Amino acid sequence: MVQTNPASGQKNALEVAALLKAIRNVPDFPKPGIQFKDVTPLLGDPKLFKSAIDLLVAPYKGKKVDYIAGIESRGFIFGAACARALDCGFVPIRKKGKLPCATESADFDLEYGKDTIEIHKDAFSVGKEVVIVDDVLATGGTAKAAIDLVSKAAGRVIGISFLIELSGLKGRDKLTGHQTHALITF
Repeated sequence: MVQTNPASGQKNALEVAALLKAIRNVPDFPKPGIQFKDVTPLLGDPKLFKSAIDLLVAPYKGKKVDYIAGIESRGFIFGAACARALDCGFVPIRKKGKLPCATESADFDLEYGKDTIEIHKDAFSVGKEVVIVDDVLATGGTAKAAIDLVSKAAGRVIGISFLIELSGLKGRDKLTGHQTHALITF
């Protein structure tokens, strides 16, 4: 299923359909039973990559956004490009032990395990407006942990953008109260 904003028109629907065609399904990765959505073909096509970035930032055009916070690792790719498109700063949210200065951390459950992510304690000045960007919304654990980290680091989450949402995993339920935007829903 492809999810688009009806007000965005036919052109955006066609762009989203092209993005969908570029995402390949990899069965049993990283473990049996997981249907991994591989976005590397999309990243390798400059027109599709540009379309993805334009669509990811569309809800925030004309709004005050101080930072994009991108979640490791594909969230770095999409997030940094979104920050450039919105002319704002970029803050990485990394796996535990990868950031060099004092950090805040959050533990969370994944679709297929557990993990910890971190952000620098001094990532934001108090009240800075932050949009979180990642490639996939699955169970919502990573995104919820990212929201918690942005708050711990004094930022204010004004939205979350994903390229893909796996709706059957109900990750959006963990993001209640936050504007959540996904380009493609499976």
